Amino acid sequence: MLKTLRDITQAVAAAKDLHSALMLLVSQTKSAMATQCCSIYLLEGRELILSATDGLLVDAVGQVKMPLSEGLVGLVAEREEAVNLADAREHPRFKGFSEVEEDNYRAFLAVPIIYQKRILGVLVVQQIAACRFNEGEEAFLMTLAAQLSMAIRNLRMKDEAQSRSNQLHFTGTSAANGIAIAHGLVLGGQIDLEQIESRTNHISFEEERLHTAIEACKTTLTALSQRFEQEQDHEVVSIFSALLLLLHDASLGGEYAKEVKAGWCAVSAVSRVSLRYIEQFTQMQDLYLKERASDIRDLGQRVLRLLIEPEKMEVDPEIPVILITKEADATMLAEFPRQKLVGIVTEQGGVNSHAAILARALGVPAIIGVEGVLSAGIDNKLLIINANRGQLLVSPSKTLINEYRHLISAEKALQHQYAMELNLPAETLDGKRIRLYLNAGLLSCLASEIAEGSDGVGLYRTEIPFMLHERFPSESEQVKVYKEVLNSAIGRPVVMRTLDVGGDKPLSYFPINEENPFLGWRGIRLSLDHPELFLVQLRAMIQAGGEGEQLHILLPMVSSLDEIDLAKAYLEQAYFELKKDVNPNIVRPKLGIMIEVPTLLFQLAEVAQRVDFVSVGSNDLTQYLLAVDRSNPRVSTLYDSYSPGILRALKRARFDCWQYHLPVSVCGELAGEPIGVILLVAMGYDQLSMNQGSLAKVNYLLRRVAHSDLSELLEMALRLNNGKEVRELVREYFESRELGSLLN
Repeated sequence: MLKTLRDITQAVAAAKDLHSALMLLVSQTKSAMATQCCSIYLLEGRELILSATDGLLVDAVGQVKMPLSEGLVGLVAEREEAVNLADAREHPRFKGFSEVEEDNYRAFLAVPIIYQKRILGVLVVQQIAACRFNEGEEAFLMTLAAQLSMAIRNLRMKDEAQSRSNQLHFTGTSAANGIAIAHGLVLGGQIDLEQIESRTNHISFEEERLHTAIEACKTTLTALSQRFEQEQDHEVVSIFSALLLLLHDASLGGEYAKEVKAGWCAVSAVSRVSLRYIEQFTQMQDLYLKERASDIRDLGQRVLRLLIEPEKMEVDPEIPVILITKEADATMLAEFPRQKLVGIVTEQGGVNSHAAILARALGVPAIIGVEGVLSAGIDNKLLIINANRGQLLVSPSKTLINEYRHLISAEKALQHQYAMELNLPAETLDGKRIRLYLNAGLLSCLASEIAEGSDGVGLYRTEIPFMLHERFPSESEQVKVYKEVLNSAIGRPVVMRTLDVGGDKPLSYFPINEENPFLGWRGIRLSLDHPELFLVQLRAMIQAGGEGEQLHILLPMVSSLDEIDLAKAYLEQAYFELKKDVNPNIVRPKLGIMIEVPTLLFQLAEVAQRVDFVSVGSNDLTQYLLAVDRSNPRVSTLYDSYSPGILRALKRARFDCWQYHLPVSVCGELAGEPIGVILLVAMGYDQLSMNQGSLAKVNYLLRRVAHSDLSELLEMALRLNNGKEVRELVREYFESRELGSLLN
């Protein structure tokens, strides 16, 4: 049965359109279950419509409709559970339709098709004999419906996108905020590294094609490298430099050419060489060399795109596009002229992927984890990307387009209004000073004018330079980066987090493959298991800090007091080595930990005896308290930082830190959201760290509220049932003070 399930699922998923998929489904299911009839009803609004059948009258497809409150099919949809009857006619909910000619059928088995808690339709099998379907048959049909739910949903969305003039709606996770209107460019999703092998008699022609593609690739990579070199994003430059080296005649570029000379067409040559070297490198024992396979794959797909779809790669800088792709690599994203690339939408990727990092650095709205978008047929369709809310609208109406254009204009005006006060201190109406710090990972963020409005850097993610290298950066390379960060902050405090990889932040040259990475080998756990790497990073940080007190060091993913003690011992070792060998006046930086793992919420008294400060990472703390993987789109609706339980935990953490005289800040997304800011300040938090795009808005907000008014609001929020009610409560507070525009 497993093979049968797989065959049907694959056939449906590979169908060119919804109608073909449904016809395949009913015919193959009927055959697999050896029954006389199989039909599928899809839900449209509040009606179930016969959409495909093998056994009923075909002319009835699209004509037979019933509300959810009628018939056995409606009963299945209403109850969201299977109905298995030996004789359907004896059931009080039975409703016959003469136009489908089902008089001969007695046995009836129907199961709901559900995608993410939403009924899509009902799958039905029937047979003439009045005999109940057995448990195995029922289990088979239920399993089939569950497996097919995503494929049916995706095909339906594709069908709607091609046939409807009104907008189609996709949702995902925001990786970089902003709104834009442009046509979609679906790129790279259909390019497979494994191409059909094809010989050629026109070797000179294929050599010219290959040469043109390689030179275009070199030109793009060189231009990108120079552009980011000018912006002093040296971490990003290293990505493009490594790929350029692979294009040389002495490397993969030369191997491509040899294959063409041997009589293979250019596409086959690139495919053959790439697959051959990928296989060789993946079999190597050395982890660094093993991971070079990903570079070979990236480069091979890039050259293949230039060979297979050159018209798409010839970007017109005058026509902006929203890039739609499976998972944008850094070079694909950055190759577009800045004025052309106005948005990015991907099916895969994390908020700290290369694409997301560069999107934030470039100020391009980005949404990730948008299921089914590649198969929806939206290439060249007009799109609206609202990354503030994780939304993508396809083929919007003129009215909606005008509304969003007004939104974009209004947003620009508001941002200008917020920025006008950025040089003023974030102080409430009753004199409560709140320190606003910057979350950063790229030097370009620190060099911007907006960053100058912060009180310092509350979180510098050192893993991002690691992610943008092709190997572990050396001590001297790290010292250089950290000094640039400290210098950019112009004397203000800088909190540098030690390497925090694993989970949704992998290193290509140091793979960590785990079944549950968010609960696995990440953060301080990895650093303590590799003291040779940890000591290099600590030494680099301390050297960069020099004789000043600007530098603070933050430890991520700490889950025990023993980890703090061991990390402190390594810090002492690095400090005394440098004091002895490099600079006797070097200063030991302050040490802090991130509060992400819930167990430390109950050990803050002991934590206060060991560290100088703590920073609450609200993103991870929320996902661990709720047991929800925040990057998993299947459970993303359960992830809610405004759950009263989460808010109570944050309030208790603030109280305990005050009680034990332990300085505390918040550096998760909550600290940059207006609703979150109000609640955190009400709890007593007076140090908030956020992305640069939130600084001006949060500063503007705090200058228009009184700290003394917020306690009652917080107590009301803590008594509510869920995050939705909390947001509504605080939204009403904003509206009552004419601050509602801050929530848009």
